[in-house]
Amino acid sequence: MSNMYAGLRRDIEDEDARKRCAERLLALRQRLAPLKGRRNDSNLMLATWNIRDFDSNKFGFGPRLAETFYYLAEVISCFDLVALQEVNRDLGPLEKLVRILGREWDYIVTDTTEGTGGNGERMAFLYNREKVWFRKIAGEIVLPDGQLVVSPKTVKVDGETVDTEAKQQFARSPFLVAFQSGWFRFSLCTVHIYYGKESGAQLQRRIDEIQSLAKFFAQRQDQASKQEKDSRGAVENYVLLGDFNVVSPKHETMAALKSHGFAVPAAIDGDKVRKKGMHFYDQIAVRVKDERFQVRSGGIVDIFEDVFRDEDLPVYQAHMPAKDPENGATVAKTPEKLYQKWRTWQMSDHSPLWIEVQTDFADTYLQALADKG
Repeated sequence: MSNMYAGLRRDIEDEDARKRCAERLLALRQRLAPLKGRRNDSNLMLATWNIRDFDSNKFGFGPRLAETFYYLAEVISCFDLVALQEVNRDLGPLEKLVRILGREWDYIVTDTTEGTGGNGERMAFLYNREKVWFRKIAGEIVLPDGQLVVSPKTVKVDGETVDTEAKQQFARSPFLVAFQSGWFRFSLCTVHIYYGKESGAQLQRRIDEIQSLAKFFAQRQDQASKQEKDSRGAVENYVLLGDFNVVSPKHETMAALKSHGFAVPAAIDGDKVRKKGMHFYDQIAVRVKDERFQVRSGGIVDIFEDVFRDEDLPVYQAHMPAKDPENGATVAKTPEKLYQKWRTWQMSDHSPLWIEVQTDFADTYLQALADKG
């Protein structure tokens, strides 16, 4: 089914804005047509997208415009299953997005995180029920006592400030859900790894979170009990995806993700799908024991080619704050720089990363039966 564009008349009352939205959607649909055309009965189009503060306006850049929800839905509809990070407490915006996607779409979300490190966020899975089904298993990952993340902590002792170490869980609990698409059964874990700083103890905490997650699932898969195996005696397949805050392909953060037997599919590894200047925060890594598993292709979507374009500043200036709500070195001092920041609170400061997974194993199954006579 197609997105529910019928709501455009209701959601966008201004005629000029409605016309602009329709024109932008036509351009977006044309550009995304090859990607959407990859969807078929024998594959799973799997994506991850940090959707940036969806949609609290706690940073003061203004709420998302009505037209923005249609652009977001258009991108998401290219896929069958999407992990979203930075969904906020109010689920109204997410429900609006799902309504535009259509009645075959559903979602599963975490509760919001507590504490400054978690930023009050939820993580979510959006999935198309015509291609993906929920296997009734979901939960947030809690590390056992011996695997807790070590991080710096400042405490007061007899009135003196003392630097010490604390053993704790993830800043944002990773979210695991069991799914199946076609013949492929898997557990999908979405993350938003702690960022902290670019060096020192806080960077080490980021590395340790990634490392701890990889170790946790590797041990679970390698020690799988009989109760966790399927009818073929196969152990669970694990896919990690989300915002890992990976610095670069050769950085320790990437080494941590690729530790304990996890691998980034060749189609999206390194800088293969990223344009110059794109960051490497978002990643997908797999630890799959099913010998039939195959990643056919992968890529990344440039979200500003057809919407909120560089030349659209005059169109949206009235919707922007008069000045940058933020302070410090990153403050935007010109309308052009402010627009470049503002539009990331409309779409995102991240781009969707995706892989295409083979899910039709019927030939292999039938051939095995035929060989047995």
